[in-house]
Amino acid sequence: MPVELAGQVAIVTGAGRGIGRAAALELARLGADIVSPSWTAPGPSAPPPR
Repeated sequence: MPVELAGQVAIVTGAGRGIGRAAALELARLGADIVSPSWTAPGPSAPPPR
């Protein structure tokens, strides 16, 4: 059964990598517009001074 998602919006969390990215790419291939809320924490840093 063919799936057509043209005109639909898919919200995909974690679309920056891994399974979230694969899901977003497949949904886009099927015609969906992708919304990917993202926030990446800064890398490790020195603790604040006491």
